[in-house]
Amino acid sequence: MTKTAADLLSLDYPAEFTPGARSAVTTCLRIDPAEKVTLITDLVTEPIAAALAAQLAERGCPWNVFVLEDLAPRPLIDMPAAVLEDMETSQVSIFAVQVQTNELHSRMQMTDVVNRRHMRHAHMVNITAEIMCQGMRADFNLVDRLSQKVLDRVRKAARIRATTAAGTDITAEMNPGYKWFKTSGIISPEKWGNLPGGECFTSPGEVNGRFVVDGVVGDWLCARYGLLGATPLTIEIAGNRIVSCTSANKQLEADFWAYTHTDENSDRVGEFAIGTNLGVERVIGNILQDEKFPGIHIAFGNPYGEHTGAPWRSGTHIDVVGLGFNIWLESDAGQEQIMREGRFLIAA
Repeated sequence: MTKTAADLLSLDYPAEFTPGARSAVTTCLRIDPAEKVTLITDLVTEPIAAALAAQLAERGCPWNVFVLEDLAPRPLIDMPAAVLEDMETSQVSIFAVQVQTNELHSRMQMTDVVNRRHMRHAHMVNITAEIMCQGMRADFNLVDRLSQKVLDRVRKAARIRATTAAGTDITAEMNPGYKWFKTSGIISPEKWGNLPGGECFTSPGEVNGRFVVDGVVGDWLCARYGLLGATPLTIEIAGNRIVSCTSANKQLEADFWAYTHTDENSDRVGEFAIGTNLGVERVIGNILQDEKFPGIHIAFGNPYGEHTGAPWRSGTHIDVVGLGFNIWLESDAGQEQIMREGRFLIAA
């Protein structure tokens, strides 16, 4: 055990974190005592990392922890070499960090190792005490059963239409050559997942229509702007790319436009997803949990092509979440509505 690990185990943390930490280590990651784990955290998130560390120690597995500020200035330009080197000998990794502006590149360096080595990886970006006591307390076995039922249906869909009372009306044409995945919180070597988990996602063939973001936007904009119910962002999409975006909050509008025009594919719909975490009852202004809220979220930028099969790439990825969805799946067998006003019509 490294000195850093010993220090982390000596930290006090709220007892309320224990159920979520235990769920992460035992239910979601199913860490075996013989497996080595790389735990990555930062100074702000140390109490949550301490709860996770206590569970790792209880499992009796070998593990190393890295506090990012001890290794490099923030915001990170690159993921510190010591972290990447340690991951090369681990079967499992946990990333519990409050991200800063323009750090996506460093996270992609980390997930490149995860993907290449087929590690089980828990991505707990911007995890908070509130999430540890809400989304991380979900029954992930129940979430997994619902996610599988959604997955079985969407894999057969040629087209998905979604509407909301706020004005969203989008149609997503599916590409049969692209794969659907579920990240229900039960993490496998096939696909690393966010914790808390609870979504089915793919890269769409083409999305057209209007998406009204009355929930939250992702990446660093989430912390800056929080809940958008009072100042929603309306995005017009044609041919899978952003045509325009408007909001009463002009700074949000400008920041979102700039983010989604970073590179040639930053404005392209890279992800189409359905949130399935029944333990998440409302959006809280944190994309890590809010994108698991039952409904539709899409993301512009990187399509996770190493998993979905989409042949293009972007150096950015930003999710947008709406509320109160109606969702219809269209296939050769006909049309099926799977959600009405934000409630699943499928029994878990």
